[in-house]
Parts: sequence; structure tokens; C-alpha cells
Amino acid sequence: MTAAAPTSADPLDLPTIDDVRAAAVRIREAAHRTPVLTSRLVDAEVGAQVFVKAENLQRSGSFKFRGAFNTLSRLSAEQRAAGVIAFSSGNHAQAVALAASILHVPATIVMPTDAPATKMAATRGYGAEVVTYDRYTEDREAIATALAGERGLTLVPPYDHPDVIAGQGTAVLELLEETGPLDALYVCLGGGGLLSGSLLSARSLAPDCTVYGVEPAAGDDGQQSLRAGRIVRIEPPRTLADGAATPYLGTRTFPIIRDLVTDILTVTDDELVDGMRMFASRMKVLTEPTGCLAYAGMRAAAAADPERFAGARIGVVVSGGNVDLDRFAALVG
Repeated sequence: MTAAAPTSADPLDLPTIDDVRAAAVRIREAAHRTPVLTSRLVDAEVGAQVFVKAENLQRSGSFKFRGAFNTLSRLSAEQRAAGVIAFSSGNHAQAVALAASILHVPATIVMPTDAPATKMAATRGYGAEVVTYDRYTEDREAIATALAGERGLTLVPPYDHPDVIAGQGTAVLELLEETGPLDALYVCLGGGGLLSGSLLSARSLAPDCTVYGVEPAAGDDGQQSLRAGRIVRIEPPRTLADGAATPYLGTRTFPIIRDLVTDILTVTDDELVDGMRMFASRMKVLTEPTGCLAYAGMRAAAAADPERFAGARIGVVVSGGNVDLDRFAALVG
């Protein structure tokens, strides 16, 4: 039998800002309080003050550690002893593996065969067992669910879980605690864990802030879902933003996004590479393509309407920095 998740499976069991605040306390000793970066060049380009929450400098290289540690820390003693299983193209995989290592929980991770080599190596390096699959012909969730049932493991979804969402929301909670209220906030969008958690924090600490989700143009299921008012499923997208190559939003993330987001934008792979180049050359930090979604969306919006950000204070969440150095060099060189 599949072990029960730490919280209810009811799709209406949605997290609140109180859950985000509780998660912040829970993860305080384990997660980094990542820096907020600024650049005079970026400010001059968009005509605003831009504050970059650098989650590429988080443990395991992405914001995913927040949600993973928060979720695993809430497991019962029996669940910890039995172990956990997750499915991920890389960042959630690494985060669960590291959190499991810290908390002494056995971990199994289902990863696509074409996952970035550094992400797969890091996941194994943290001590997790890796089970591979073909993302274009096999269903990762079905594989993980079957293994969970066979082995009695607790499934830790990459985004569609209250404790995961609450943990991810701590990144923007920290950002707003440091910067004060912002006029606009840009957050990357894959399955919606980071965006939905960010919305909970933003609507509480900066209720007048406009919040935009940004996803790859090849994987615009979030934008389609927002327009349709229901979850729209697409074929697995082919994009450089492997961390956001999700075909649909979650049953928990979608209603939060639908009710609270200002809009969902899309950007091209070329725009992501431009972002990687900027962060490396101007801010001296390494980012992965997915990590640049929010910045690329903000930059495109400023280019389309140069006056919209005049004098504004804008937050941008860089979600991760896990990229093979050879691949990074090939993309930005």
C-alpha cells in the first residue's frame, strides 16, 4: 500500500500564508537565506529598481530544497523509516535527495534519461537511488506511484502538495521581508509550486503588487489554463527550460494561481540564453535556463512598454543554477 502523504489528499486542502510562515520556521536551520542581488545595468535597462532573489545559490542549487525539506520534515517516524519517492527532471530530485540525506530518510527518485548529467550525478551523490524513464513515451507519475505502492514509500510530488507549496513560498516571504513591498513580481512557472507559494506570500506582505508567472513558450500550459479557467494538458514540451517542461499544472497549484496571479507570460529559449549571459557577465552568478524565466519575462515586458516600470520596484526570482558547465559554455559562448 502507498504510504499516506503527511497532509490530506483532498484537492481543496490548499495552503495559506500561515503555512508558509510555519514552513519558514521549520526550514530555518537547514535552508540558506539566499541573497537579494541588484545591478545598475539592469535597473537602467528597465527604468526601475530590480531586486533579484538568487535561489540559484540555495542548497542543492535551487528553490526546490525549501519545499522538499519542509515536506520531509513533517513525515511520521514510520514514513521516514520506510522512505520516500519523487519524480523530477532534476532540481526536485536533488532537493529531495539532499533533504532525505539530512533527515536520514531513504530516497528513490524517478528521473528522465535525458536529465542534465550534473543533476543526475548530484542526486546519486546525495545517496538516492535513481530510476530512469523516457519522458516522451512513459508516465513518470505512474512509475513513481507504482513503486510507492510496491515498496511502501511516501510520494513527494514536485509541486502539487500543500507542504511543498508552503515551503516554496518562503523564498518570496524572505524577499519581501528584505525589500519591503514591491510594485511587481516575476516568478518562473512549471508545475506551479513556486508561483503559487509566491502568490501566498505576495498577497499577504504586498497586496498591491502585480505578480506574473513566466513559462517557456513551448510549454504554455499555464497560460492556456489561466485563459480557459481550467487545467489544460499539453504534450511534454521541448525547451531549454527543462525544469519547467511540465505538461500541466497541479490540482492545488492551479486554483491559487487562477485566483491570485495577475497574468502568465511566455518567453523563448533565446531569451533565456540572453538571461544566462547577463547573470554571468554582470552579476557573476551561474544560472540554468529555467532559472532565467522570470528575468526574461520582466525584460520582455519592459521592452514592449518602456514606460510601464518607470520608478517601480520589481522583484525577480531566479529559481536555479544547476547546469552542466560544458552546456552553459555552449549556450552563452
